Amino acid sequence: MRNYFDFASHGTGYRQETLAGVTTFLTMAYIIIVNPAILEAAGIPKGPSMVATILSAVFGTVVMGLYAKRPFAIAPYMGENAFVAFTVVKVLGYPWQVALGAVFIAGVLFTLLTVFKVRSWLAEALPLSLKLSFAVGIGLFLTFIGLNETGLVRLGVPGAPVSLGDITRPTGLLALFTFFLMVLLMIRKVPGAIVIGVLATTFLSFLLKVTPTPGQWASLPPDPRPIILQLDFKGILQPGFFPVILTMFVMAFVDTVGTLIGLSARAGLLDEKGNLPDIEKPMLADALATTVAPLLGTTTTGAYIESAAGIEEGGRTGFTSLVVAALFLVSLFFAPLLTAVPAHAYGAVLILIGVFMVRPVTRIDFDDYTELIPAFLTIVLMSFTYNIGVGMTAGLIAYPLLKTLSGRHREVPGGMWILAALSLSFYVFYPYPR
Repeated sequence: MRNYFDFASHGTGYRQETLAGVTTFLTMAYIIIVNPAILEAAGIPKGPSMVATILSAVFGTVVMGLYAKRPFAIAPYMGENAFVAFTVVKVLGYPWQVALGAVFIAGVLFTLLTVFKVRSWLAEALPLSLKLSFAVGIGLFLTFIGLNETGLVRLGVPGAPVSLGDITRPTGLLALFTFFLMVLLMIRKVPGAIVIGVLATTFLSFLLKVTPTPGQWASLPPDPRPIILQLDFKGILQPGFFPVILTMFVMAFVDTVGTLIGLSARAGLLDEKGNLPDIEKPMLADALATTVAPLLGTTTTGAYIESAAGIEEGGRTGFTSLVVAALFLVSLFFAPLLTAVPAHAYGAVLILIGVFMVRPVTRIDFDDYTELIPAFLTIVLMSFTYNIGVGMTAGLIAYPLLKTLSGRHREVPGGMWILAALSLSFYVFYPYPR
C-alpha cells in the first residue's frame, strides 16, 4: 500500500495521510445533513437522500483514491443541489426525477469527454493566471462560507449586503477560539492542529451546552429504495428543458476544473506550466461519480473544496481519500454523532483555509491587465455572487476578449475559445431571478 501511493516521493506516511483524511471529513461532514435538507425542498425524502449522499460520496472518493491517487474527496456539490431544488423544481416546476435524469446525462457526457481527453485538453488550455485565480477565489469563497457559518458575518440590509455578526454570542466566541487555537498550534508546528481545534471546540460546545449532545449515537440507515433508479428521461425531451441541461453541464464543468486546479495548486501537485499531470484521472473519478449519484437519488457530485483542509494537514496521496471514504461509510450508522460537529467549529476551519489559499495571488502578473483583470473578476465574483461557476465563467470570457481587443489574440489557446463559448452560454441560459 505504501508503494502503491508512493508516500516516499510525497514525503508522507500513514499517520499524516490518515490525519489529513480525518480533517477533510470533519470539515465536510455537514453535507450528510445539509444536502438532504436542501433536496427535501425538491420533494426528495430526507432519510433516503442522506443514504444517497453518503453512498455517492463513498463511491466517488474511493475511485479518486484508488484510481486517481489524489487527496480529493468527492460529494454532492452545494451549488448544484440548490439549483435543482430551488430553480429546476421550485421555479421551473419540473419533477425531481426529471432533474436527476439531466444530472445522469451530464455525467455520461463528462465520462465520454474525459475518456477521449477533451476535458483535460480544455483544462490545459487555461492560462496560468486563471488557474492561480481559481485557487485564490476558492480560498476567499471558503472564508466567506466560514464567516457566515460561524455567525461572525451575517446578512445585512439592502444598503449593506453583509454586516458584522454578534461576536459576543457563545457561538461567535467559540468560533474565534477555534480559529486562534488552530493558528497558535500551527505556529508551534503541532501535528493535527486543525483536528485538535475542531474536536476541542466540539467538546467545549457540548460541555457548555452551546450545542446539544446527540440524543442518539448510532442508528441503522434509512431505506434508500424510494429514490434509487427513479430517473425520468421523458421530461428531459421537452424543448424548454435544454437550458437546464446546459446550465448543469457548464456549472459542473467549471466547478470541477477550478476546484481540481485550485486544490492541486495548494498541494503543490501542478507542474511548471501550472497543469495537473494526469488530470483526466481525477476528472474521470468525478465524472463516474456524477453518473452514479442520480442513480442513487442525489445531484451532481465532484471534488470538494473542503479537501483543502486535509491538504493543509499534509494529505498528498489517494490514501487520504480512502480515509475520507471509510469515514463516510461509517457515518451511515453514526450520522447522529458525526454530524454533531457544530458550524462554529468547522466554519472556523474554512476561514483558516482561506488564509493559505490566497498565497498564489502573488504569482499573478499585476502589470499585465489582460492577465490581471480576468483573474480579478474570477476571484471577486466567486465570493460576491456566492457562486464558484459565475466567477470562473466571468474570467473565461474576459481573458480571450481582452487579449483580442489588445491585439494579442495569438496568446489565446484554441481550447480557451471553446471554454469562453461555453461560459457565454452559461449567462445566456442562466435562470436569473425575476
